[in-house]
Amino acid sequence: MPRTPEALSTLPPAVTAALRKLGENLAIARVRRREPQRLWARRLGVSVPTLVRLEQGDPGVGLGILATALWLLSRVQAMPELAAPEHDRGALELDVRAAVERRAARSAASAMGRRGRKRPGRG
Repeated sequence: MPRTPEALSTLPPAVTAALRKLGENLAIARVRRREPQRLWARRLGVSVPTLVRLEQGDPGVGLGILATALWLLSRVQAMPELAAPEHDRGALELDVRAAVERRAARSAASAMGRRGRKRPGRG
């Protein structure tokens, strides 16, 4: 049996819960379409046990398999939105912080420049 990568065995609880819910949603979608596991697995190009793992939210199931399942549900177009730059709050906060620091540096440089200049007519 292959060793489980450390990254998969130390997932944050929120990730585990999200994967479980995604798997449940995939299973519900398959059942609502009245597709048996064997047919759905064949359409995905995987074994039935792999499909079961996907539907249970197993983090070891490949991203390509997940993407194909979403494609079967006509939802693959939603994938790029998951990590769209305009929704990356962490990067936005870093951008704002960097802009504030640049502004502060410019203000300090400007103040030092004004102090070093002599006013015309006073000299």
